[in-house]
Amino acid sequence: MPARPIPAGPRRRRGLRPVLVLLLVVVATLVFLGRLVDVQVVHADALRAESKDRRSQERTVPGTRGEIVDRNGVVLAGGIPVYTVSASPRLAAQAGSVHAAAARIAAALGVPEPGVERTLTKDRSSDYAVLAKSVPLAALTRVKALQVPWLYYDESQRRVYPNGAVAGNLVGFVGSSGEAQAGIEYGENRCLQGADGTVEYESALDGTPIPGTAVTTKPATQGGEVTLTIDRDLQWFAQQTLAARAKQTGAKWGSVVVEEVRTGRLLAVADWPSVDPNDVNATASTDSGSLGSRAFTAPYEPGSTMKTITAAALLDRRLATPASRVVAPYRWTPPGVNIADSETHPTEHLTLTGVLVQSSNTGISRLATAMNDEVRYRYLQRFGFGTPTSVGFGAEAGGDLGGGPSRWDPQTRIATMFGQGLTSTAVQMASAYATLANGGVRLPVRLVSSCTTPDGQVHRTPVAAGTRIVSPAAAKGSIAMLEDVATKGWLAKDVAIPGYRVGIKTGTAQESDGHGGYSKQYLVSVAGVAPAESPRYVVYVDLNAPSKMNTSQAAAPVFRDVMARVLQANGVIPSGTRSPDLPTTW
Repeated sequence: MPARPIPAGPRRRRGLRPVLVLLLVVVATLVFLGRLVDVQVVHADALRAESKDRRSQERTVPGTRGEIVDRNGVVLAGGIPVYTVSASPRLAAQAGSVHAAAARIAAALGVPEPGVERTLTKDRSSDYAVLAKSVPLAALTRVKALQVPWLYYDESQRRVYPNGAVAGNLVGFVGSSGEAQAGIEYGENRCLQGADGTVEYESALDGTPIPGTAVTTKPATQGGEVTLTIDRDLQWFAQQTLAARAKQTGAKWGSVVVEEVRTGRLLAVADWPSVDPNDVNATASTDSGSLGSRAFTAPYEPGSTMKTITAAALLDRRLATPASRVVAPYRWTPPGVNIADSETHPTEHLTLTGVLVQSSNTGISRLATAMNDEVRYRYLQRFGFGTPTSVGFGAEAGGDLGGGPSRWDPQTRIATMFGQGLTSTAVQMASAYATLANGGVRLPVRLVSSCTTPDGQVHRTPVAAGTRIVSPAAAKGSIAMLEDVATKGWLAKDVAIPGYRVGIKTGTAQESDGHGGYSKQYLVSVAGVAPAESPRYVVYVDLNAPSKMNTSQAAAPVFRDVMARVLQANGVIPSGTRSPDLPTTW
């Protein structure tokens, strides 16, 4: 019997299975490819960022602050590396005995154990807690030797002042967070300040950094170096000399300014009391006024040192010569005016030179009335009084000229001739005397020489050209009269420097009582130049309210010792000629 044919239906159904499988594979593949495109193309950036956020951490790398150095490169302000040690309390709890670990860490850091343990147990779920700040390298090395995996270390910089209070009032200081607070630190912050950088690193699931994954995303930059005109050694000597004399005479405070005549550079600006930037709070708790430099910030009525400026203006206008004659009574009372000399005396017949030697208020006033008030006022302004110096020191005062001639009453008009009724700072007075010592040309006062950026570029402080204030003849005549004060005045022995010609003028000014009158306290001063035949340096000294000696004799030894040190340190050749012998009476 022949075989029966196999039906076609079932064979067709079995042939559809591969097609269906293939279709399912194709669909699955398309879905997979679609998802792949979505992940790797459409949402790639967002997913990558999300993944990065989950495994990457960022750390700030502080930029280091630049140094402040003196004219010879001696560091006045710098930085040392210090470290912050932090921990993960969560990982510490998982690792075992927190008490035992805290004891080991505290011993290595040299801090009390209870504080470390308290920090580690306060919030056991936290991944960050600071255990110690400003940790020195030696302590950091001990802690790292413990090999505790949940401790972390961040480097920063601590500002240090190697010379302590030497130039502390000038250098200034920074706050606990490194922000500039005063002095050069504040005024030159743009040069000194570095810029923070950032580092990113990957972390494991437990939060610990994965070694070798750190990448600098923004480099930290170092601040520049500020070079001052100050000489550290001379600054130290001036501060020591001033402090000793201030304590000896019972003064409340004092200043010494040393200016280089031919450049306008300040070689020393000493203040007493001074601040140690390493321990600002110690000074702030006793005398907050000493946190800055009173030589720049504390204007006062200078008294008789201003007579030299009045005399120079008279010489320049040819209204007087060093030999001009005047009758100088003890008291002079023109309409609306009542002035007197510091001590009673018979009527004297003095020359202009004699007026400065005797420091006669009545004598300088009677001679200066020959000058127009507006003209004299302009001389004061041109000498630099009434406006801050070119230094631009923080909180620097410009002084006060009493509002000018239009606001002067008869008494003030006369008083400004001999240093009352107006105010100035110690730096302004030093600059005015340096102008005369420089042949009548006033140079801008300089404290900052330059800023050197980390790449070695030196940006020098712009220096304006000098300005002629009085003629060479007027300047020379003024210095000659100051020499007579130094050789014939009552402080001749106190200011003499063997081998050198010196010119000085003293000042003893009553201090304002704050109510339009004067107190019983005095501010005493000495301003001088040397060597007088070719002046190189000006030294100005003031002492406020010396209770045991309220005359310029209190300041004279400081002038002598500081000027002698300046001349010696700079190898100035002794004078080979005698001081002039000008007539003082007639």
